[in-house]
Amino acid sequence: MDCEEADWDQINISKLEQEVKDVPGIEAKLLNVADKDQVTALVVHNGTIMDCEEADWDQTMNVNLKSMYFLCRAVIPKMVAQGSGSIVNMSSSASNIKGVPMRFAYSVSKAGINGLTKAIAADFITKGVRCNSICPATVETPSLKERINATPDPVKARADFIARQKMGRVGKPEEIAALALYLASDESGYTTGQELVIDGGWSLA
Repeated sequence: MDCEEADWDQINISKLEQEVKDVPGIEAKLLNVADKDQVTALVVHNGTIMDCEEADWDQTMNVNLKSMYFLCRAVIPKMVAQGSGSIVNMSSSASNIKGVPMRFAYSVSKAGINGLTKAIAADFITKGVRCNSICPATVETPSLKERINATPDPVKARADFIARQKMGRVGKPEEIAALALYLASDESGYTTGQELVIDGGWSLA
């Protein structure tokens, strides 16, 4: 469904708000992903380990990984109590899936998400709680456009992003959303602890 056509008033998130209300720094909010001012969900630090200062490392881990630790801890007890639940974590192919130059801190944080996902899946599989992660490559998002436009040559920057994708294009938000919906639904009831790679073949040798 096109997010601009969605009837946002009909979506009730009060239950999630109650589950995370006592966790500092976490706010349950329904976001219109087409609005770049609403979406600030990750940190992409550019560089190697030698370019990564401790402050860069801490910010990347706090935003990309520690936030998921807090949120999972907040919702798992309720899922265990009701005997069911599905956690869908957003990771990346730039992680333990694929080594990517100049993405040191980001890749480590995303590999951590995949480890967190597998650990939770193993710990709570007998409690009816599933946990999976989505590992995309480059996706056409407001954040991507912002990063491209911030370069000295946006046309070349976009061409470079596309050139590394074996399918000759970047991913569509709708493609990622469809996978997330599947993992959150009962249709994926036999799937847990998995890193679902959706990267247009980017991680292939």
